[in-house]
Amino acid sequence: MKTDFLVIGGGIAGVSVGARLSHLGRVTLLEGEAGLGYHASGRSAALFDECLGAPEVVALNRASHPYHATENGGVLSDRGLMVVGRTEDAALFTADRAHMRLTPLTVDEARAMMPVLNPDTVAFAGLNENAWDLDTDLLIQNFAREIRANGGTVQTRQQVQTITRDAAGWQVQTGKETFQGRVLVNAAGAWVDVVARMAGVAPLGFTPMRRSMARLPAPGGHDLNRWPMVVGAGERWYCKPDAGKLLVSPAEEDPQDPHDAFADDMILAEGLARYEEMVTEPVTRLETSWAGLRTFAPDRLLVIGFDPAESTFFWHAGQGGVGFQTAPAASQLAADIVAERTPEIGADLARAFSPARFA
Repeated sequence: MKTDFLVIGGGIAGVSVGARLSHLGRVTLLEGEAGLGYHASGRSAALFDECLGAPEVVALNRASHPYHATENGGVLSDRGLMVVGRTEDAALFTADRAHMRLTPLTVDEARAMMPVLNPDTVAFAGLNENAWDLDTDLLIQNFAREIRANGGTVQTRQQVQTITRDAAGWQVQTGKETFQGRVLVNAAGAWVDVVARMAGVAPLGFTPMRRSMARLPAPGGHDLNRWPMVVGAGERWYCKPDAGKLLVSPAEEDPQDPHDAFADDMILAEGLARYEEMVTEPVTRLETSWAGLRTFAPDRLLVIGFDPAESTFFWHAGQGGVGFQTAPAASQLAADIVAERTPEIGADLARAFSPARFA
């Protein structure tokens, strides 16, 4: 099967860049799993917070906000984000307050929003009202429909086995068939360096980092619908309502080899203990737990652009936990680069994400 753009990876990075490129030529997206968004994208905390990340990432968040809010009816709903800290977390809380633009709260005000907060341990609290739940599945499906509407295809259960390059372009062999394309787009999440090596392109040194999550019954039987997401100062842990349950994460970043990640019981227990310290309701039961791999470039910024040594190999990688937040603007940047247009986000910001910075 011949195509203009062969996209490897069916997470939010792959489907969003595939959707944008589908306006420039025929796209074929290859995903090894049975469905889209199986790995990191399917294990996201699903929050949109413009303030999350380095300044360059914040710029992508802000550029993505209008799309998230309005395109296809929008994918955002009200949530809010609260940061809480202990007395010994004063410095961490002060830094979070400045970076995340928090409005200070009294402990009583914080407990009015989340009644199980422990007044004996919570010393600081602040709220960012400009944080929203993000419907991750809807966003992925919207982008996938865009690919198909423009004549492209989304192929699941297509595990890449070999990648070769000749004068005609790229050939990707899966267990089922061979796909041919003019441009190879590497959006393979934790496997991006693996894909690069398969294609004969020098890896850039990405590091997948495990992050674990547990789902708990609603603490104390409370209705969690209007609770904000709550983060321990310095991101020592966080919790978020989810369909009447509470998700709790130790917010760890442990380097891993690419694989289908699972939670580390000890790390999860340590994170739950940090959460329990700040609430009045003990954790008595876990309904389920899981983990995902958040993949970072060496400088922790996204990598978007053609490889300096291979002009038809395109990196769309290193989302590092902000893939959903940044997807509209990051994928638009990719399309601007491929189409040789002036980037909507500006040339300086585009250079900050270019793979040429590692050359």
